[in-house]
Amino acid sequence: MGAKKRPASKRPALETKYPPIESHGVIGDLQTVALVALDGRISFLCLPQFDSPTIFASILDAERGGSFDVVPKLEHARHKQMYLPDTNVLLTRVLADEGVCEISDFMPIPKSPAPSRIVRRVKSVRGTFDVDVRCAPRVGYGMLEHSLAVRGNEAIFTARDNSLRLRLAAQVKLRRDGDDVVARFTLRAGESVAFVLEQLARDIDPLPVDRQHVAQAFKRTVNFWRGWIGQSRYQGRWQEEINRSALALKLLQSRRTGGILAAPTFGLPTSIGGVRNWDYRYIWVRDSAFAVYALLRLGFTDEAKGFTRWVEARCAETKHPGQLQPIYTLAGDAELPEHSLRHFKGYRGSRPVRVGNRASEQLQLDIYGELIDTLFLFDKYKEQTSQGLWERITQLVEWVVANWEQPDEGIWEVRGGPQHFLYSRVMCWVAIDRALRIAEHRSFPAPVVRWRDARDAIYNDVFTNFWDENQQTFVGIRGTDVIDAACLIMPLVRFISPADPKWVSTLAAVEQRLMDDSLVYRYDTRSASFDPLGGNEGTFCICSFWYVECLSRAGDLQAARLVFEKLLGYANHVGLFSEQIGPRGEHLGNFPQGLTHIALISAAYDLNRRLTKEGWSA
Repeated sequence: MGAKKRPASKRPALETKYPPIESHGVIGDLQTVALVALDGRISFLCLPQFDSPTIFASILDAERGGSFDVVPKLEHARHKQMYLPDTNVLLTRVLADEGVCEISDFMPIPKSPAPSRIVRRVKSVRGTFDVDVRCAPRVGYGMLEHSLAVRGNEAIFTARDNSLRLRLAAQVKLRRDGDDVVARFTLRAGESVAFVLEQLARDIDPLPVDRQHVAQAFKRTVNFWRGWIGQSRYQGRWQEEINRSALALKLLQSRRTGGILAAPTFGLPTSIGGVRNWDYRYIWVRDSAFAVYALLRLGFTDEAKGFTRWVEARCAETKHPGQLQPIYTLAGDAELPEHSLRHFKGYRGSRPVRVGNRASEQLQLDIYGELIDTLFLFDKYKEQTSQGLWERITQLVEWVVANWEQPDEGIWEVRGGPQHFLYSRVMCWVAIDRALRIAEHRSFPAPVVRWRDARDAIYNDVFTNFWDENQQTFVGIRGTDVIDAACLIMPLVRFISPADPKWVSTLAAVEQRLMDDSLVYRYDTRSASFDPLGGNEGTFCICSFWYVECLSRAGDLQAARLVFEKLLGYANHVGLFSEQIGPRGEHLGNFPQGLTHIALISAAYDLNRRLTKEGWSA
């Protein structure tokens, strides 16, 4: 008997309820981020911080998650989105024969830590039409009931446990509809209506919703973002794409702590219906270090200073001198208990929807390499390492010297138990090598001979135990024949020359076994050696951009440029990337993904520099 077929209408229904991940822009205020869909729906928002429970999460459960909808009543409309140039102010346009509606969404940047606010301004560019608005918060991951008081143009939502109070203010009359607030109004050409949704707090006055205050908030927000991106020193090719990536990374930085999130969302799947649905709303040492590295190349130094303070604080708190865990909360807490939100259906049925992250309990040896490499660059190009920070670096390196031979869970945080990963070995080498360079450059006291011996031992270990003579390639795990696209980091950190025959053959193996046109899979998910979860996933964006930089550093500039341009074509309509790209070019995983934009900046920077040096035209 044949397998029972799923009704043909099932998938279109899911796609209607759950628009593509890539059909969103993002806004934020350095405290939290909101996802705004092409159809005018805010489908994701955590308050009061990035890692707080959601108040809107319809992207994870269309019925229980909550959303904030602005729906112009225009028939057969097209939807478009764009950012105001050099800002994180988002414009959504709804275009139809009978009219054009424009929705401006932004989050004002407070001068000091203060409750977050979302401002939504709805305008008729052309024509006369009605607009329906529904604000339907679902507090505490949709599990916490709220009371509601509506009076005229203002509504107050209060969580049952009084943990959160929200105010929705509008320039039109609001009505109650069950637990939600709704409004309907008519716009004529040139008219606009504004809404402000904000968390109420003691001693903080709410934002007036009159036109003058909304216009002032808009102008200040635009000026903030343009002032920030104006500090960039980058003037080369792909400036627009690099600026958008930098602005996306800045959205992921906590103004309060200086740490940079991996991504602002949780639970978005790496394959539809799959189980790799992780929570990325935390600070990975690796991701933060890579982000600071990318921003330093563009001339942004305040972010590096904030990250350095964050690192020093984590080093001071560790139980064992020099030992860091891979992930921390925004506040620097070490505990990130992981559990599933069983009441959420998940994006297009992708469950479990996890919050928290058990990878915080793992050993990931590579983080020391990314961290000390970034501190080395900060010392080299911006600010001399202080005596206090050098003490912390010394503790970190001493720990690496004593522990580099341990098995760990690696960059991909696999959950099949510790193994000996190539990437971790290489980054331990980087950690010691960059510390030696700082010591030499600044004449700091250090056990130089012992550190050099350890660095050289790691180098020899890689060439002895991770080189497969039969395959003529470096393998991702010692004692196996599987390859891992994380090996692409090797020439980028100057562990091996891009012209070395062993690297050339390794790159060829990656191209043959892990590539799909310009896109790179991180590893073969069918290999139990790497991933006991099995199943499928998309190509990994950071690996794809690493591949471009490998080609660039090898001098194959024509191929590098072609691949890079093709990769840029996978960005969404406002230039953002998620973690992975699926078989139909769809975005998969949490969104937007910091590591992707970091690798984009690095690849573009290196390729532009080499093209210019070789006299290529723009």
